[in-house]
Amino acid sequence: MDHIFACHDIIKTDFVHAEDCYQVDAAGRRYVDFESGIWCTALGHRHPRVQRAMQAQMDQVVHLGTRYPNARVEEAARAVLDVTGVTDGKCVFLSSGSEAVEFGAQMARRFSGRNRLLTFQSSYLSALGSTGAKRPDEWVLLDWADCTDDDGWACLDSIPFETLGGFVFEPGGSGSGFVQFPPKALVEALARRVQAAGGLLVVNEITTGMGRTGKWFGFQHYDVQPDIVCLGKGLGNGYPVSAVALRQTVAETIERSGFRYAQSHQNDPLGCAVAVEVIAVMREEGWVEQGTATGAYFLEGLRRLAEKHAVIKAARGRGMLLGLAFHPHERVSAQWAYTALLQRGYLTGYYPAGNLLRFDPALTMPRAEVDGLLACLDELLAEAAA
Repeated sequence: MDHIFACHDIIKTDFVHAEDCYQVDAAGRRYVDFESGIWCTALGHRHPRVQRAMQAQMDQVVHLGTRYPNARVEEAARAVLDVTGVTDGKCVFLSSGSEAVEFGAQMARRFSGRNRLLTFQSSYLSALGSTGAKRPDEWVLLDWADCTDDDGWACLDSIPFETLGGFVFEPGGSGSGFVQFPPKALVEALARRVQAAGGLLVVNEITTGMGRTGKWFGFQHYDVQPDIVCLGKGLGNGYPVSAVALRQTVAETIERSGFRYAQSHQNDPLGCAVAVEVIAVMREEGWVEQGTATGAYFLEGLRRLAEKHAVIKAARGRGMLLGLAFHPHERVSAQWAYTALLQRGYLTGYYPAGNLLRFDPALTMPRAEVDGLLACLDELLAEAAA
């Protein structure tokens, strides 16, 4: 791989086929994918209905200019608005989650006329733009670990809500890798104060949406009503499509302001066809509910491991977003576990900063494969202890 620019660690380069929850390398060895790509293939690799919808659209039209959105785009917008609960709003379809979150943040600024935004310090919002840099002149960063309801959320008293254009909320801080979920009452208090002061609630559902946390969207674990919802990853089930859903009054106010934005693959019919089918499959086949049940089963198994092996600090999760944190140890670490599991045919994620092994499997992951991973981890940890 001499001609691939190394932006990150490259571990393995010979995968040649993928199907549902499995990837196969050039030697024919099958691996169980507990990361669903990069948390994208929520319905598993190459879901047959999504593949057929993609092929059918490719046989018609893949790409149109930004001035020519066709009926497929309107169909996708209606589906996204319906499933997010922003039923009277408007949508734009883009290419990546980072672009969607950056777009949503800029819409909050434009609607409110205020440049500064609020987010949790641990949030990962984007790989680019203002949401990627989170400069102090543009962002107020709140460490929710310092907040407690014992003092009535006194940590919020110093936040200048009247100057904020919005609160960009990533449910679970999952992009940062730590699988931690901020307190429900704190999130709700922040949303109320920001919206009461004229700012918007922008929800980043790139990693937490499309059934990942046991509900359709991560914000549904909180009693809040977003003004803007940003989607990606699972919306395309591996195809690069993202979406931003805006409440009607927000969308229409910004449209009247003369706002213009265009990129080469905005509202492409192929991406929209994929999004329509992914939503339909999840609804008709009940994958959000099935993923919720499998996630609970998986988390219970991880907790049993935590009770059995002293090196495990904590098992935590919500739906099919789970993590196993390790205590400092001379040999055992998240990276050690990742490498050992990879050698045994399991693809997982690890975060050295949190010493955390992470699992984001497809909602279609069979329980037998969950049992296999748990048994393998149990055996590895027992051998390390011996």
